[in-house]
Amino acid sequence: MNEIGVPLIQLNDVSLSYTSFGLFRRSRFQALSDISFAVYPGETFGIVGRNGCGKSTLLQILADVVAPDAGVITKNKNLRSALLTVGLGFNKLLTGRDNAILSLMLQGASRGDAMDRLAAIKEFSELGDFFEKPVKTYSSGMRTRLGFSTALEAEVDLLLIDETLSVGDKSFNEKAERALLDKMSGLQTVIFVSHNASQVERLCERALWLERGEVVFEGSTADVTEAYDAFMVELKKGKAKDRGFT
Repeated sequence: MNEIGVPLIQLNDVSLSYTSFGLFRRSRFQALSDISFAVYPGETFGIVGRNGCGKSTLLQILADVVAPDAGVITKNKNLRSALLTVGLGFNKLLTGRDNAILSLMLQGASRGDAMDRLAAIKEFSELGDFFEKPVKTYSSGMRTRLGFSTALEAEVDLLLIDETLSVGDKSFNEKAERALLDKMSGLQTVIFVSHNASQVERLCERALWLERGEVVFEGSTADVTEAYDAFMVELKKGKAKDRGFT
């Protein structure tokens, strides 16, 4: 990947906080603090970090699901993105088929084009007769398969993937990873988040380590994952501060 040129998406000092309410008090939680990075066309960019570090919140900001409190996000003018996470946006009363159609149409496909892609989605998802049943009858793994299979058929500029490959049975995970690698070998730009450093290292070219809503380290995937793995080892030994720094 060559970083020469205009980024597809760039963040500068992006921050987000929430207000939480208790029985007798309310408090402010800083979910993200001063996040800055850029992703270039055709790049596979990884975000690694522990559960609760802010990865999913960051993806929701990138997908325009929530707005940051501060900072600037600069995007390609006509950027189309799709957020792939377990069951996000699915209407549980509708069938897998209907949810796939709606999802594709929301990404800009015509109804006819969406209908033409249903056979491929059904086959890849391995849902069988459940493809025609309401999503409320699905397990989390089945929703993942539907979401991933639909995202593969979506024609978007930026694919945002939230730990999807860590959910579900091993055989589907392996098939999904192969399909994702095929898609990334073309011109697809991907931001992939996971707590699994080895998975990020296999899939991504550059990466960012997020801890407690802050960027600890950004660079080559090998360097980032090595530092993250070392921190996790030290954390288990009780020798690292619970902030992402040794």
